[in-house]
Amino acid sequence: MKFLGGVIVGLLVANAAFAATDRSLRPVSRMLGEAPQKAYVLRPEMRPSNTPVLTAITAVAAPAVMAPEVTEQAVARALRPSQRTKSLVKKAMAKKQARKKGAVCGDVDIQGEFVGFVPGRFKACGIQDAVKVRSISGVGLSQQALMNCRTAKALKKWVNKGMKPAVGKAGGGVKEIRVAAHYACRTRNNQPGAKISEHGKGNAIDISAFRLNDGSLITVLGGWRTQHQGPILKKMHKSACGPFGTVLGPNSDRFHQDHFHFDTAKYRSGSYCK
Repeated sequence: MKFLGGVIVGLLVANAAFAATDRSLRPVSRMLGEAPQKAYVLRPEMRPSNTPVLTAITAVAAPAVMAPEVTEQAVARALRPSQRTKSLVKKAMAKKQARKKGAVCGDVDIQGEFVGFVPGRFKACGIQDAVKVRSISGVGLSQQALMNCRTAKALKKWVNKGMKPAVGKAGGGVKEIRVAAHYACRTRNNQPGAKISEHGKGNAIDISAFRLNDGSLITVLGGWRTQHQGPILKKMHKSACGPFGTVLGPNSDRFHQDHFHFDTAKYRSGSYCK
């Protein structure tokens, strides 16, 4: 009887332990709209080692942990850039060196050559440290333009923040700026007795058109008053007021019907734009 009583007590204790464990794994019922309760995982010492159900649940619930060295290798491979061939690296380096070599005014986006002092036939003409610019921020000039660095930097600012945004994706963007005039020792609008033009000081550039990557052309003369090109040209004209001191276009006078005149002359009242 004592042996049988001990067996019965043992079974009751085991069933009670299993029932407690079973109840701890059941989801807690909650009222509608009540926030879900935090799920608790049994501590290792509370799990019966000989219970296959709990072992299976633990295996499913436990996240897979990768060895540190495996994780580091996987991350390294994921972040590693694809290998480039030696020829591609060589071409990239050559292009970088060419850009650096062709940079003027201390800016690789302004490509050209340093000229130095340019005398003028009039006393008021001439450029102290002239540069001959052939491209600005990847956009070529139809002819190399002679100017000073202040004007070249103003032109770059306008190309990036004015011209390019105004054209946008139309025609694939601007490929070339058609230069109508740059340095020239002459009077304003070539009028006898007039003051020396800013062109005679290396402060100015005249632009008549823009050739796009698809071959199409936006011209100041033909497009200013049109429905398609007009808004683009007017945005260009307006955006130049700030980088340049003087901005003239078709609405200014009869001398500027076919081109924009930009110069870096400074005025006490600010930029003059018309």
